[in-house]
Amino acid sequence: MFKVTFQFENGSETVGYALEGESLLDVAKKMNVAIDAPCNGNAACGKCKVKLVGGDLDTKKTSHISDEEFAQGWRLACVSKIKAVKEAPPHSVRRQDAPSTEENASHLDGAVKVLVPDIASAYRSRMKVADLSSAEEIQIFEKTKADMVEAGIAFHNDFEVVTVQMDEPSLDDTMPDNERLIWAVEAACGVSKVKLTFVVLKKLAETLRNSSFAVKCVIRKAQEDKVEVLDIYPAADDVKVCGLAVDIGTTTVSALIIDMITGEILAKGSSGNGQIRYGADVINRIIEQQKEGGRKKLQDAIIKETLNPMIHQMCGSIGISPRQVYRASIAGNTTMNHLLLGVDADPVRMEPFIPTFFETDSVFAQNLGLHLYEHARVIMAPNIGSYVGGDITAGTLSSTIWNKDEMSLFIDLGTNGELVFGNSEFMMSCACSAGPAFEGGDISCGMRATYGAIEACVIDKDTMEPTFTIVGDEGQKPVGLCGSGIIDVISELFRCGIISPKGKFIREGERVRHDQYGMGSFVLEYKENAASVKDIEITEVDIDSFIRAKGAIFSAIRVMLQSLDFDVSMIDHVYVAGGIGSGINMRNAVSIGMFPDIDMEKFTYIGNSSLSGAYAILLSNEAEAKVSEVAHNMTYLELSNEPTYMDEFVASCFLPHTDAGLFPTVTMK
Repeated sequence: MFKVTFQFENGSETVGYALEGESLLDVAKKMNVAIDAPCNGNAACGKCKVKLVGGDLDTKKTSHISDEEFAQGWRLACVSKIKAVKEAPPHSVRRQDAPSTEENASHLDGAVKVLVPDIASAYRSRMKVADLSSAEEIQIFEKTKADMVEAGIAFHNDFEVVTVQMDEPSLDDTMPDNERLIWAVEAACGVSKVKLTFVVLKKLAETLRNSSFAVKCVIRKAQEDKVEVLDIYPAADDVKVCGLAVDIGTTTVSALIIDMITGEILAKGSSGNGQIRYGADVINRIIEQQKEGGRKKLQDAIIKETLNPMIHQMCGSIGISPRQVYRASIAGNTTMNHLLLGVDADPVRMEPFIPTFFETDSVFAQNLGLHLYEHARVIMAPNIGSYVGGDITAGTLSSTIWNKDEMSLFIDLGTNGELVFGNSEFMMSCACSAGPAFEGGDISCGMRATYGAIEACVIDKDTMEPTFTIVGDEGQKPVGLCGSGIIDVISELFRCGIISPKGKFIREGERVRHDQYGMGSFVLEYKENAASVKDIEITEVDIDSFIRAKGAIFSAIRVMLQSLDFDVSMIDHVYVAGGIGSGINMRNAVSIGMFPDIDMEKFTYIGNSSLSGAYAILLSNEAEAKVSEVAHNMTYLELSNEPTYMDEFVASCFLPHTDAGLFPTVTMK
């Protein structure tokens, strides 16, 4: 056994033991250490960068680590293996329960200590609760609510808080506590049937006697003549009845805590999906969950490592207990829903692509180990296909295209690109594998839209000097590029004639570099001015990855429209969703050939529509019913069965497209 110490920038450490030959990334997974590994450890992404500060590792050299960085101790965790050394480092310490024989004790001679930088563990270390003091943070949810009310959806649910006063028991009045409460609630609510949960039964005696038999009851109207008492509090308490809305993205998880009585948004949080270290895409995660114990690992990564910490952080920020969250709604893609529930997702990726469920109404917090009120119902936004899930039905719900006469195109940009086209009479959906580029994956300097991400950029055509906007507080130094920033940078490089339509560098300058193989790159910020261990630059490989991602989106749009005998001129409105930044420069997205070349007035960025939909489903019983109706009325188009898709995709892998006639307003370089 070999001692392995993971040190973090906040000063904390995690210590464990490994076998000779184990990769450092596998050791980190085993020790529950958060290291970003979108490529699932095949050395393709370069995100699992750590710094060796003690001991030695058997490390394979890769292009992701420069000679200078390697000399400083930087390593990729996925290609670094534990190895024995002749002498034990001075910091080797044996556990009390470790082998004590001379032979086994010598196995500690490979003690290793590595620093895990914040950027490598960003999906956990950058978990945050948003400041809701700004109207900007909640306006999109208020707009969702207003649009749905206009579409005829009433925002009410079946929760209430009822105050009741009971006579105290005596020798002449020996009615048991539960019957006393039931009678009081029946009288207060005008119903004939009242059910008490076991939660109420357990705390009933103490609560009644500590409050002189005056209590507030959290009730749910199960039926017209029946209510369920979920919880009780002393009448003097300020009782909050809260709900949790969650968008589980393949890369990022976002959530809201809502007052179920008033509809007020109380807290908003976000985090990377803890499953990211098992692969950036759903296929890698499905493969991982097939391994021994894999399903449990993937479920723990989303529940124990991601959702529960977020829940506690959000609840703590508003001074409530997680057990005051009485309902949850979750919107995620089909694979995320399966992995959340611990259900085998392998059939999702195997022909004929049949998931275990599209809809389910049988999930409660206690089934999943979510830290909420134990009997809290978990509403799952319905899936409609193997690769079009509840995040898209929830997003379609919030866009209200189902209530419009105009022909609308809904686009959700994430690890997968999902599209919905139609109006109040019909809707068709499809999904394309865009890869993780829109959320920073497959890009050497890519990152999620968290602090330090460049989210917008302009390049001076003459000097080639970039000016950018960075996510975070004033004075924040750049760390990398998020999705919206990548769109801007590539568009600007193309506009300025720095790259060709094939994404190759054709103009020289101080910021344009070429490696020993002739591969070009553009420096956005030098390391002296960045919060990074090296210059922030975008390479031809990065540009090629993004061109393929944008090509997947545009070709999917074309094929879906062609299947209906439509063309882009028939699109009345385009709703763009996805948390890839504070917004997308639509003109730039068109100029690189990601979106069709139509009037800019037709484009609207609607942010995280999946979370907006989950918010509506949580707060409104009618919205919950409507999202099911929307799912049932949506036709799913499987692009892999469309013979023209691959030809369209290849034609789209160009800036902006091989057919210049499709982009008449874009100047070809």
